[in-house]
Amino acid sequence: MNIAFIPVRGGSKSIPLKNIRPICGKPLVYWTVKAACGCKYIDRVYVATDSDKIKETVESFKIGFEADLFAKAEVIGRSAESASDTASTESAMLEFASNYEFNNIVLIQATSPLLLSADLDAGFEAYSEDGVDSVISVVRQKRFHWDTDENGFAHPSNYDVFHRPRRQDFAGYLVENGAFYITSKDNLIKTQNRVSGNIKAVEMNEDTFFEIDEPSDWVIIEALMKKNHMSAPLEIPRIKMFLTDCDGCLTDGGMYYSEKGDELKKFNTRDGMGFALLREKGVITGIITSENVDLNRRRAEKLKLDILEEGCKDKVSAVKEYCDKYGVALENVCYIGDDINDIGVLRMVGMGCCPADAMPEVKKVAKFVAQLKGGEGVIREIASIFLERNLIISE
Repeated sequence: MNIAFIPVRGGSKSIPLKNIRPICGKPLVYWTVKAACGCKYIDRVYVATDSDKIKETVESFKIGFEADLFAKAEVIGRSAESASDTASTESAMLEFASNYEFNNIVLIQATSPLLLSADLDAGFEAYSEDGVDSVISVVRQKRFHWDTDENGFAHPSNYDVFHRPRRQDFAGYLVENGAFYITSKDNLIKTQNRVSGNIKAVEMNEDTFFEIDEPSDWVIIEALMKKNHMSAPLEIPRIKMFLTDCDGCLTDGGMYYSEKGDELKKFNTRDGMGFALLREKGVITGIITSENVDLNRRRAEKLKLDILEEGCKDKVSAVKEYCDKYGVALENVCYIGDDINDIGVLRMVGMGCCPADAMPEVKKVAKFVAQLKGGEGVIREIASIFLERNLIISE
């Protein structure tokens, strides 16, 4: 049995409670727990902490639409002695080993959020090779090192100054990046050390050279995470009410007129199916629009919507009133809007969305920007997010 061991304590001095401080939209420890849970060779992920706040935070990862992803994770306690400023990481590992059964252990440092599941997969594949007793993660550096002698004179230690290699021709050297270490339970107990015997090094991306120890490290690593497209997944609330503006959402926003001067609008039949599927699940559906035209009324009747608010000049107040009427919390409302008069509602509800062609100001505040434009089936696209993930409050 392969297990991951992630020790996180609440008493960090340089950055208080740094392990649950948000980085790229999620607590620091989220990233390494996620990587460990995604490793195909790890059977169980243990997060050992002395902090109730950290415990509560990690356990929250197992709630909501990411619950399946974190199914392997379990939060356990650790003694005050193993969580003190002077205690070694080995002391926490040995304490754990004395209470839990496993064959192999990978120690993962929560301060290495750039760690990926693929890195851990590579680590266990190296560990499975013949004759390998332990594995460490490293990065390759291509820097020229110097030392000083007893007289204070500097001398190069890893190259010849008269034959300076080009960077592309320089093999460089390996640096331990502290991301992970793999060994067996037997060797851990026997040597009292995280690695021993024949040690294999697994190279990781050079960006992972950095660990978070000081506030300045935070800025560097967050920038590197963004460069590597690491961002928090969209947190989607459960919904009970689904509302939308009309023009620019249900329609393409165009104004069409017949030769007789009749006003025409183009609606998308897929949106009708989206509303129907939501209604079957017990979701309250409706249109909140500043217009007051017969076309909208006929469309709302055909869709069998619960709400049609026409000529609305204050959408925020209107949505609040309907929430009071139906007993629905604002956080359980999805609203779709495309123009500046929708911004207040988009900010207020749990899931503010907009079409792909919404105004730039609207896109900035929307929690979700659809791939489709208004009138192209954007309501069906967004409704499918809730339906496919079963994020519907049916009662």
